[in-house]
Amino acid sequence: MAQHYYNELAAYPARWLSNLVNNGALPPGHVDAKDIAQINASDLHGYSQCHFFAGIGGWPLALQLAGVPEITQLWTGSCPCQPFSIAGKRKRTHDIRHLWRVWYHLITECRPPIIFGEQVTSPAGRDWLAAVRSDLEALSYAVGAADLCAASEGAPHIRQRLFFVGLADGYQQGLQGRRLRLDEKHRRWESWSHGINYIPCTDGKTRPVESSVLPLADGVSGRVGRISAYGNAIVPQITAHFIRAALGG
Repeated sequence: MAQHYYNELAAYPARWLSNLVNNGALPPGHVDAKDIAQINASDLHGYSQCHFFAGIGGWPLALQLAGVPEITQLWTGSCPCQPFSIAGKRKRTHDIRHLWRVWYHLITECRPPIIFGEQVTSPAGRDWLAAVRSDLEALSYAVGAADLCAASEGAPHIRQRLFFVGLADGYQQGLQGRRLRLDEKHRRWESWSHGINYIPCTDGKTRPVESSVLPLADGVSGRVGRISAYGNAIVPQITAHFIRAALGG
């Protein structure tokens, strides 16, 4: 059976990930809550897929929705967006949360055949992506990217993100000579048609979340932590479209 490696430093999402894995909502594997800077290449041996900055498991869920077999060798990672968000302090590469270079070090050591990632859509985020593209191309990866929003899939919010894929030598044929194209059909998610739940928070406010988020977080306490983890997550449905386009599906 394929085993996945999930790395998430924040305690709340890490517990949420463990809950999802243990209940079969995500592929079986190991949830590692240590700092990515403490991860060695030897720690990653034996896993079919490695998910860094895993959050609440958006990437592995998107891979399932895209029909990618669990045994497919690949890595995913959503590097922290705070250094590049227009809502943050805008320290960019001087922010201690700028962790691309740390992840890139592991990539240079392990050379996964497929790499997926994303970043916020902002001028700083685009500069970040340009640097990522340059770094991966230096390792002979073919790199493709797309600027996508959740609203294009019918979600009631924008959630604009820059998605990228890096394909090693053996996987480059699917990207060469063509642009990434996504399904032009904009379908609403079935889950949204079931209504929206509201979570009461400790500040006295209630905030809307997708109706399916509550059972996914079953057994994990902390309503504000839940909102934070969910709010920073990628949208699996639009991510699945990008994955299918990137892999020629």
